[in-house]
Amino acid sequence: MAPHREGSEASVEAMVAQVEKHPISTILIIIAMQTEALPVVNKFQLIENPHSSFPKGVPWIHYHGAYKDITINLIWPGKDLTFGVDSVGTISASLVTYASIQALQPDLIINAGTAGGFKEKGAAIGDVFLVSHVAFHDRRIPIPTYSTPNLLKALNLKTGKLSTGDSLDMSPHDEASIAANDATVKDMEGAAVAYVAELLKVPAIFVKAVTDIVDGEKPTAEEFLQNLAAVTATLEEVVTQVIDFISGKCLPEL
Repeated sequence: MAPHREGSEASVEAMVAQVEKHPISTILIIIAMQTEALPVVNKFQLIENPHSSFPKGVPWIHYHGAYKDITINLIWPGKDLTFGVDSVGTISASLVTYASIQALQPDLIINAGTAGGFKEKGAAIGDVFLVSHVAFHDRRIPIPTYSTPNLLKALNLKTGKLSTGDSLDMSPHDEASIAANDATVKDMEGAAVAYVAELLKVPAIFVKAVTDIVDGEKPTAEEFLQNLAAVTATLEEVVTQVIDFISGKCLPEL
């Protein structure tokens, strides 16, 4: 079986190399919350696909459209069928990312969303970070991200490490792991998206806007809700700038 595995890996590497030679034509944007997703949907005039190729019964919503020379697919995991809230967290993010890559074959993934930030690391409300590294803070698994030095320079964004877990709040154990990860921002999806993207050899970048200061004075949930609307508007602006920069470029030019 080993020769077959080696052949499959060589085939994947050949496909990635081929994609890198051509301008990016299809992107997949994964956004966990409806409040985060709709400003981007409206900005690019994306329309909902009522006949997506996702499994029957899942709540996942596929929006799509064209912008300049890029086909944009935006996936929002929808509402939890039992509790009626946004399907946030690593399990939903992993499933959606896997199914979306299989169905849509994107050249590049953008995971955009809100995050908590650490003032000790220089984060402030409304800051937008282009993530440099990702890791789980409840599994201690570092995962590489796609390097985009030209994008970072052009947009003059902050950069920092992202730590991902399945809770909005932070336990003492989480805090220790996040500190070990040297994270500037924390979320509930990024590392899960990164894991699947790495598994299937699709480059992924992560754009995170800070809604709450994790090591600040205010309760996390209260500060998150207080800043959500304004920060998602900022997030939409930066996602637009990212896509404008990507347009017409090959992956190595990012």
